[in-house]
Amino acid sequence: MIDRLRWATHRLTKRLWFRASLFSLLGVATALLAVVFKDFVPESLPTRIGADAVDKILGIIASSMLAVTTFSLSTMVTAYGAASSGVTPRATTLVMEDTTTQNALATFIGSFLFSLVGIIALSTGAYGAQGRVLLFAVTIAVVVLVVYTLLRWIDHLSKLGRVGETIDRVEKAAMAAISQRAQWPCLGAAAYPTDHALAPGAMTIESEQTGYVQHIDVLALGAIAQHDCTHIYLEVVPGTFVHEGMPLLHVVSLGTWQDDGTQATREKILSTLTIGNRRTFEHDPRFGLCVLSEIASRALSPAVNDPGTAIDVIGRGVRTLTCWGKPGGSGRQTDQQCEQVFVRGLNVDDLFEDFFAPISRDGAGVFEVDARLLKALISLAEINPVLFKTACLRQADQLVTRAHATLTLQHEKERLSALAKAIGV
Repeated sequence: MIDRLRWATHRLTKRLWFRASLFSLLGVATALLAVVFKDFVPESLPTRIGADAVDKILGIIASSMLAVTTFSLSTMVTAYGAASSGVTPRATTLVMEDTTTQNALATFIGSFLFSLVGIIALSTGAYGAQGRVLLFAVTIAVVVLVVYTLLRWIDHLSKLGRVGETIDRVEKAAMAAISQRAQWPCLGAAAYPTDHALAPGAMTIESEQTGYVQHIDVLALGAIAQHDCTHIYLEVVPGTFVHEGMPLLHVVSLGTWQDDGTQATREKILSTLTIGNRRTFEHDPRFGLCVLSEIASRALSPAVNDPGTAIDVIGRGVRTLTCWGKPGGSGRQTDQQCEQVFVRGLNVDDLFEDFFAPISRDGAGVFEVDARLLKALISLAEINPVLFKTACLRQADQLVTRAHATLTLQHEKERLSALAKAIGV
């Protein structure tokens, strides 16, 4: 459960330009520090060190880092295109947020600006003989950093944008989201009552935008509910598609609060919900499962014809769903500040539908994929029979029905039917 400011800050730090800007400022500041601290260097030291070589070194860094930065940018664009066409466009965001790539690019740009500012300051005589010593020492440190970054970057290029590496990122993001939701099943709020009926006079807050709910600041809603002595019932969760005029939540008075009907009241509540153009992975476990399923479906398309990747994704889906179904793994926690806010939890049937239904539809004609799907459902039913058994039975029944209508060989149908008996179909 993260408040809106922390969530927005976290999203900002993942942007490509953020690290590049930070390293650029650091490079400029580092080059100018030698001017500030030059008086602390003994006058006899420059002659012993021979700091005159710093001019040539800075020139080499400036010219080479510009070329390396240009090459890195073109490589990144190629990797994004490979991830979009070879895996799914929804995974491109995760590739763009790769920290190794961002650090490499930021280091190259920062080193370029450091050397450029250093050359300009040297040409104006701002350093003097003593300042050259400091600049020489910092330049050597920059060279070591650049060499280390280049070695890491070369190794990373062998994996950037590859199908397996991109699927790893999607699986990691999905597991992180579903593990967080397992700890906070209702985002820190109380569970939405199953038999709740909207009280007369409740204030309904409607959406003013069309898009996907990306984040809900439940802590802010809890503070509003406590201050106004109300109960807030959310009708949406992160990942829900909303349109203008769609009810987002209901505010029910506890007796001491009256809706004054002002726009300020509604805007204060609406500001706790972030609605964007696309879904995000952080607080939307179903999106991660949908993207994994989409990768498998693309692999099963006639144009790709790669059932091996689909089978690999099925295993990853089992690992991801296991995070939700581990016995005793769910914290079932409610924050004390949010006890007057009510949110619906995840539905197991929806999770299974998001992941298994598209794969069983697109892979119904491939016996190996059908068999692997059934084995995955059997595994999940054994991991947590209470939570998963019913959903596994429903998906297995749909899978067998699709497979029998698509497969042509009778013995494959019989083998699937025999395998399905292990789960009770």
